[in-house]
Amino acid sequence: MTKATDAHSAEPHAADSHEMIRVHGARVNNLKDVSVEIPKRRLTVFTGVSGSGKSSLVFGTIAAESQRLINETYSAFVQGFMPTLARPEVDVLDGLTTAIIVDQQRLGADPRSTVGTATDANAMLRILFSRLAAPHIGPPSAYAFNVASVQASGAITVDRGARKAEKVTFSRTGGMCPRCEGRGAVTDIDLTQLYDDTKSLREGALTIPGYSVDGWYGRIYTGCGFFDPDKPIAKFTKRELHDLLHKEPTKIKVEGINLTYEGLIPKIQKSFLSKDVDALQPHVRAFVERAVTFTVCPDCEGTRLGEGARTSKIGGVSIADACAMQITDLAEWVRGLDDPSVAPLLTALGHSLDSFVEIGLGYLSLDRPSGTLSGGEAQRVKMIRHLGSSLTDVTYVFDEPTTGLHPHDIQRMNGLLLRLRDKGNTVLVVEHKPETIAIADHVVDLGPGAGTGGGAVCFEGTVEGLRASDTVTGHHLDDRASLKETVREARGALEIRGADANNLRGVDVDIPLGVLVAVTGVAGSGKSSLVHGSVPESEDVISVDQGAIRGSRRSNPATYTGLLDPIRKAFAKANGVKPALFSANSEGACPTCNGIGVVYTDLAMMAGVATTCEECEGRRFQSAVLEYRLGGRDISEVLAMPVSEAEEFFAEGEARIPAAHRILTRLRDVGLGYLTLGQPLTTLSGGERQRLKLATHMADKGGVYVLDEPTAGLHLADVEQLLGLLDRLVDSGKSVIVVEHHQAVMAHADWIIDLGPGAGHDGGQVVFEGTPAELVADRSTLTGQHLAEYVGE
Repeated sequence: MTKATDAHSAEPHAADSHEMIRVHGARVNNLKDVSVEIPKRRLTVFTGVSGSGKSSLVFGTIAAESQRLINETYSAFVQGFMPTLARPEVDVLDGLTTAIIVDQQRLGADPRSTVGTATDANAMLRILFSRLAAPHIGPPSAYAFNVASVQASGAITVDRGARKAEKVTFSRTGGMCPRCEGRGAVTDIDLTQLYDDTKSLREGALTIPGYSVDGWYGRIYTGCGFFDPDKPIAKFTKRELHDLLHKEPTKIKVEGINLTYEGLIPKIQKSFLSKDVDALQPHVRAFVERAVTFTVCPDCEGTRLGEGARTSKIGGVSIADACAMQITDLAEWVRGLDDPSVAPLLTALGHSLDSFVEIGLGYLSLDRPSGTLSGGEAQRVKMIRHLGSSLTDVTYVFDEPTTGLHPHDIQRMNGLLLRLRDKGNTVLVVEHKPETIAIADHVVDLGPGAGTGGGAVCFEGTVEGLRASDTVTGHHLDDRASLKETVREARGALEIRGADANNLRGVDVDIPLGVLVAVTGVAGSGKSSLVHGSVPESEDVISVDQGAIRGSRRSNPATYTGLLDPIRKAFAKANGVKPALFSANSEGACPTCNGIGVVYTDLAMMAGVATTCEECEGRRFQSAVLEYRLGGRDISEVLAMPVSEAEEFFAEGEARIPAAHRILTRLRDVGLGYLTLGQPLTTLSGGERQRLKLATHMADKGGVYVLDEPTAGLHLADVEQLLGLLDRLVDSGKSVIVVEHHQAVMAHADWIIDLGPGAGHDGGQVVFEGTPAELVADRSTLTGQHLAEYVGE
């Protein structure tokens, strides 16, 4: 008989040997055979300059492989409904655990998506009202603004030995407002923007994007037979005009093909207005903004709910009132409810709302459209479902969780990260802020440069080791900007009177012009409402935010900035051929991959495979085009250059192109010298997108620049360069208004407008106006206290 092994034996158990996540030979994007060992159940921070490869290692390698392996545990049927992921380019990935990714991707842009629907809070509120509200109107769906009420009746054939027809009725009670269909707004369409009534359809009367005479829609409307395509629209009869604008879907045959005809207005509502306006292509968005006015729905007054849901109340509060409350107030209201029949629900709902407050989002309301949240706010909303989780031994992956946070709120975020770690989880954080780097158990510093100059591990170890190391991050970790001895004098002021957007309380403030102004305050204090909502939009005001740049797989910095136009013309002139040959969207594109450089193969429920095009070998152009050269380089080699190298290339010699050189200089000035000219825009971070927009707008003639957290995603070493750029803008006669949390920018400003004192309805007031030195000396606000601590005063 064998002897049982002592449970308290000194021999280590084999299961305890997996204490590391081991990465060997990672080559995703710019990573150069990176090998690291990351301790489990610890907080590891990944640092390095922008573009050094942090996201490629953490998100593109570790998190991507973890998610891919989890997806493979599901059946092929379930995998068919899940995003398909390819295996990252890495030799060995060992010791992975389940990864939960909390990134800064904006939440869904669906018009019916709100903070409440993006979390579990709205679902729990609906159950609560269906149980306690009076009068009782139905199940939880009766309080849902995305569920329509339906009633139907008819006969069905039932086969029970003998076939016979039975009459059945069906009904579903939904909470959707029937007029606005749960959007809270109704649309009014300006018919003069849809067509030119002096022309006939065949003459191109329709002015809607995509409805040209030669296109499919143009052919449908000219060939439908409901009206004469050669008669000017102004001469249409009432019936013909109704058919053109409002006719319900009708089967027709055009040019021998069976199609469905539908009036212009329902067609536009389905194709354009059912989507978030900001998610549309620029030319379509311009048409919608020109042709459509959005007004608050008069039936539901913007609450999105039908009359039944609005009149069913708990203690005088309807579900619309509850969703409109600031979450801190809603949490108090929920705590005041006491009914044993729903006690577990009240506990869960209270916990969810408290999580909002704990994470610094107590100033939001549940009816806030999710598309209006910033990247930082969206990331923290995603965190909420994980805060109370009982899961342990999970890998949490965060992408700059301090983005959009005031120094006061960063301490709270640090506490949350440490709590997740202390529950036995592995926490991986990509971060630039020294306050968060300081709490790390382990640091991985990537670099030494960006793009092709990065992709290597420069340091692994403790924070103290990083501080003593000879790396860019180590050198700048203790950087502290000092207050300026003298500040610039203002040249006039931008007067704002009675600003009341969102939580602003009739704010009167004069924003000085001709200087660098920093608008500060805790998250939710009203900074963006003041700057974006009250600074008048005009040709003189250039607003640069972190919103997504729309474009296809072919869009890149060269096409977005207009840089490719002078380069194409120079190539064409030097070789005596057409400029269109040097466009991957036009005549010069490789016919096999259509100018993308890779061929995508769909493998149904398995991960699609992107293989380098065999015809052009990933260079995107026909081989004949690559024989044409400028300064010894072909067009594909030029698009593979980083901005810094291209700037030198186009500065002198045969390849000298002053127009291209000016654009490249601006790109380098905003800290994007590491980007390659042909890098797809879809791979850029929020901070990179904003700096790319800034570089594009620097040539504009506007006098006032409004920037929303330009330091987002910037390494400590790059902040200095950004401050130099802002100084150059001001010294050239521009006025710069910056919404910012970074103390280095505050210290460098000429004037500070501080909002607060708190967030939501506790904010919305100007609590300080003056120079940074006066703010530090005053110390009456949270910003003043943190800035004084930062500059060592």
